[in-house]
Amino acid sequence: MPNPTAAMIVIGDEILSGRTRDSNMHHLAGQLTSVGIDLKEVRMIGDEHGTIIAAVQTMAKAYDNVFTSGGIGPTHDDITADCIAAAFDKHIDVRDDARAILTAHYARSGTELNEARLRMARIPDDAILIDNPVSAAPGFTLENVHVMAGVPSVFEAMVATVLPTLTGGAPLLSATLRINRGEGDIAGPLGQIAKDHPALSIGSYPFQKDGKYGAHIVIRGSNQVEIDAAVKKLESAF
Repeated sequence: MPNPTAAMIVIGDEILSGRTRDSNMHHLAGQLTSVGIDLKEVRMIGDEHGTIIAAVQTMAKAYDNVFTSGGIGPTHDDITADCIAAAFDKHIDVRDDARAILTAHYARSGTELNEARLRMARIPDDAILIDNPVSAAPGFTLENVHVMAGVPSVFEAMVATVLPTLTGGAPLLSATLRINRGEGDIAGPLGQIAKDHPALSIGSYPFQKDGKYGAHIVIRGSNQVEIDAAVKKLESAF
């Protein structure tokens, strides 16, 4: 059976402008790999209603799980929750369960739960809350879409909450072999090994050091025996 699939939508004008560097995709990819869920696609999009809605609808149909990051804060440009609701034709408003979480959190810190902060309790009908142990404001899951904050520490905490609830597959294994030859020399034998092992993903990542060329060959798959066999062929060839 093939592994379950996933996609990610990174939302925010600040990502596209280069003002903010995204690290959430890297973290999510590693976490999904460890539980056997294959991340197949990542899109980075701006804070635009139509764009977000279209991306969510398309990717929710194409993949088993979709993760979004960004746009669920208290400011006017945090529109992700509304867009997710619209994508699934769900009503959205301040929900009592989310309000209770924020009320308790801000009471402990002596901070006012004002109208702006209360925006973070706006959750679509039928969505399941995602715990946020860092800053309290919850994310949520609606159907197969997991809606999370953009702040890396919060995103990572939400991923840790959601991941145990998902069905995984065979974890991806890998081996890396350094070959001190140019890719032009490597390409022929490497292509044949890839043809002999269609179940494996074999990538060549070139480097140049001290005027000499080489490549790191990364072999990925779910069967360690087959990975080892491909590595032996590479070692014999070079």
